[in-house]
Amino acid sequence: MTETVTASRPAKPDPHHTDIDEERGHHHGGSIATLIAGSIGVVFGDIGTSPIYAFRETFNGHHPIQPDQLHIYGVLSLVFWSMMLVVTLKYVLIIMRADNKGEGGSLALLALINRSTEGAKWTAPIVLLGVFATALFYGDSMITPAMSVLSATEGLQYISPGFKPYIVPIAVGILFGLFAIQSRGTEKVGKLFGPIMILYFLTLAVMGVSHLVDMPIVAWEMINPWNAVQFFITDGFRAFIAMGSVVLAITGAEALYADMGHFGRKPIGMSWMFFVLPCLLLNYMGQGAMVLSAPPEQMAELIKDPFFLLAPDQFRLPVVILALLATIIASQAVISGAFSLTQQAIQLGFMPRMRIQHTSEKAAGQIYIPAVNWALMIAVILLVLFFGSSSNLAAAYGIAVTGAMFIDTILIAVVLVSLWKWPMWKAAPLVLVFIIVDISYFGANLIKVPDGGWVPLFMGLFIFTLLTTWSRGRKLMQDRMKEAAMPIPVFITSAASSATRVPGTAVFMTSSPTGVPHALLHNLKHNRVLHERIILLTIKIMDVPVVDEEKQTTVEDLGDGFHRMIIRYGFMQEPDVPAALLRNKGCGATFKMMETSFFLSRQTLLPSSKPGMFLWREKLFAWMMRNAEGAMEFFRLPTNRVVELGSQVEI
Repeated sequence: MTETVTASRPAKPDPHHTDIDEERGHHHGGSIATLIAGSIGVVFGDIGTSPIYAFRETFNGHHPIQPDQLHIYGVLSLVFWSMMLVVTLKYVLIIMRADNKGEGGSLALLALINRSTEGAKWTAPIVLLGVFATALFYGDSMITPAMSVLSATEGLQYISPGFKPYIVPIAVGILFGLFAIQSRGTEKVGKLFGPIMILYFLTLAVMGVSHLVDMPIVAWEMINPWNAVQFFITDGFRAFIAMGSVVLAITGAEALYADMGHFGRKPIGMSWMFFVLPCLLLNYMGQGAMVLSAPPEQMAELIKDPFFLLAPDQFRLPVVILALLATIIASQAVISGAFSLTQQAIQLGFMPRMRIQHTSEKAAGQIYIPAVNWALMIAVILLVLFFGSSSNLAAAYGIAVTGAMFIDTILIAVVLVSLWKWPMWKAAPLVLVFIIVDISYFGANLIKVPDGGWVPLFMGLFIFTLLTTWSRGRKLMQDRMKEAAMPIPVFITSAASSATRVPGTAVFMTSSPTGVPHALLHNLKHNRVLHERIILLTIKIMDVPVVDEEKQTTVEDLGDGFHRMIIRYGFMQEPDVPAALLRNKGCGATFKMMETSFFLSRQTLLPSSKPGMFLWREKLFAWMMRNAEGAMEFFRLPTNRVVELGSQVEI
């Protein structure tokens, strides 16, 4: 019943065209201070919890290195310049300017490129890359809660060794509780996110400074790029492998772009530059200073978990509790991001319809999708049980993130050259730097594939297969239905005069804005009547986040009581057909729901030998079709006014 609008140019001008490109998209409410506090609470949870495990894993992971001055300075320098190049330059200063009417994220960027390139030959590979980045995000959204909560829970053993056997059960219990409360919404809990994360980042800074004062030279050595270079000169391939753990310090960078629609580019950028980044750097400096200022015999012990050992014994319990809260918030942000991304994917035609619940009357972006929530919960808990510790999980963490970052670089290269019209001499050096950095990190993480990196890759490929199968299957099904469709003028001429007309309004929902809907043909064939007013309704999802109400609906009078209506929604909006009909004044009398019947066509798919998809993909698409949420619930149709008529379609 929905049609996703792509960038391909129609052969003839669209008579139903509205100036959708003028839509402003997302509006941010509240003062700049409120938005900054909110962004600190939601956007930076993932990258903010990285100090708990990133520095430690570089020295104690599956490929450990010696915690001496050369290596500590080298790692700190890599962390600093990674944050500068990847997070600050690439995401904050460049990618976040490529917003789709205020919205960010891989799908929003993909929709922006797709709309602006007018069906160029290279658009299809770019679309596939964007879809694969989306699939990798789901892999990341499974590992982030497991990694974050488990690493924070492990801090309990530094309060009392007796906690050690219970770390995994406690982590599982926390994660189960987190997913269990998702249906209640995050509006009330979200108000606490900002203050808690502000306190957490301030604690990071204080803990770091308390040890940095003992060895202030660490601050200079961290920003000195020669230390990173010397690390590579001395260790070569071992330094390259270490990048697979260093990248953990910047996981969550993509969240700055993905959550831009909630807070805006300026609040997120200001939060990062003037608060979050300094706090993170001070903490990493403190970890390095603590280990370097310790006697040689203590270095090996301190490097096992430098984050929690930064805190004095009397403050360790509050630090562990605060870290736990921060990781829960980080996990919440990823889960909410998965809900938002799923809604976008459904609207853009990459996923079947799912039940979406709004958990806030005020905030449109706060939604809950049960199927995604419980699937994520099962995956996250299985990861915790399978890997057993954050060090083991670190082997699986990073490859999905670096893969998505690399794809973002390809997409932004398209934006720079095709959308912003940068000359090649200006765009090429910048893109080349980003590609070198991204490939280095991705290559270093590929080494971790046998140790667990295969998990997010497998999940990404599985989800990519589902997304592309659904998108391809829908297109094939719509093409087959268009082939058999009767022209509407012919139908009106032949049927309007011969069929009996009955009072009321019939709305026939169809994915195609041309031809006669199958449900209308079947209704006439079996019931031999036509309603006085017949609406042929198509829902179009546009490549913009929001379409204003006054520009949503267009109506064409086809004569003899027939009307062609198109209702347009942005990919961040939820369709509400009855509400749109009640607002419409362009096709006669006001709609009355008790006098309106909605006719839906339910297709039964028959896999065939026609060229299109492999047979196994046709069967997979048919399974997804059977398990999709019904159009009645998705479009909010009144349950007692819906008639479904079946038909069979070969693909």
